[in-house]
Amino acid sequence: MKDSHVADDVTRAAVELFARQGYANTSVQQIVEAAGVTKGAMYHYFESKDDLLFGIYERLLTLQKAHLDAIIERGGSVDEVLRAVCIDVLETSIDYMEEGAVFFRSLNMLSAPRHQEVTRRRRAYHDEFAELISRGQAEGIYRADIPLAMLVAHFFSDVHYLSHWYSPEGPEDKTLVAEQITDLFLSSIRRMDADT
Repeated sequence: MKDSHVADDVTRAAVELFARQGYANTSVQQIVEAAGVTKGAMYHYFESKDDLLFGIYERLLTLQKAHLDAIIERGGSVDEVLRAVCIDVLETSIDYMEEGAVFFRSLNMLSAPRHQEVTRRRRAYHDEFAELISRGQAEGIYRADIPLAMLVAHFFSDVHYLSHWYSPEGPEDKTLVAEQITDLFLSSIRRMDADT
């Protein structure tokens, strides 16, 4: 096994074990045995089990933030940009659904500094997302009669609920699901008298 694959193998093993038996019930020994590595190899990449749990979600946060920045950088109308961002969040959340589900079930077990870091980074992402809606409100596209925070929460509640019903083995294609949820969200925040 190449050294560069160790972190990925450990992460994959941890996700599978955390999903099957829970974070608290999974030992570092079980993780390294499932990954086929030594504890020393694991500790080269992860300081602790807490660090590993944080790393699982950190990868998704980093990916989604990079995509958000790239989509905004490309430009376009606020409606086009927000639609592209929504679809990306949904597709990447489906791609990393097991990781997301494990993380949200175990979030309360993170150490206080890690919990604060996740909260900070998620808030930063949500703030950029909210700024897009705010721009649309200023342009008269999106409704302003509902607090901005509620509009943001409305979308992300759908994202976080995905793991409760979506199955990659099911008949729904991830892109179609992402587009349909996005269209429902955008329809719900669009002003009835806005030009489409």
